[in-house]
Amino acid sequence: MDEIEQKRIFDNWLSEHKGILFKIVRAYSFTPNDQDDLFQEISLQLWKSIPDFRGESKASTWIYRVALYSAYVWVRSEKKRPETQSLANVERTLVMKERVEDGRLNWLYEQIAQLDPLDRSVCLLLLEGFKYREIAEILGISESNVGVKIHRIKQHLTWKSRELILT
Repeated sequence: MDEIEQKRIFDNWLSEHKGILFKIVRAYSFTPNDQDDLFQEISLQLWKSIPDFRGESKASTWIYRVALYSAYVWVRSEKKRPETQSLANVERTLVMKERVEDGRLNWLYEQIAQLDPLDRSVCLLLLEGFKYREIAEILGISESNVGVKIHRIKQHLTWKSRELILT
């Protein structure tokens, strides 16, 4: 594959599936600068992965697989990195479309952020509408494990929402 074809595929994937990347970035990084860093890391890994894509799965499945793995690696490497000075005044690379603030959506992302990385991935894929079989394929776990994880995540979210109502 030549670089022109790789660029065409990359541009197409970013255009059609940027929502996937935004969801993963938001679920795995919590400051604007970290979100920029993670978005760039995922984009780089996605670019590098294009020659390995054989079309045996949907492009969105491949993108999720690459993006989630990149997020796992990034989170682990960030934990090892020493704290640095804030770059709050630096212009952001990642600019998400302006959206109306929804307290329920913010609460949901806060709850998702508290899950371990694998459960976080399961939750994001479920919210995206993937079937259990597809989630299992993307994450490399069994379909029954996906079902157990989804059941536990639902229980956790139900418990947290009741806790919120009672306070």
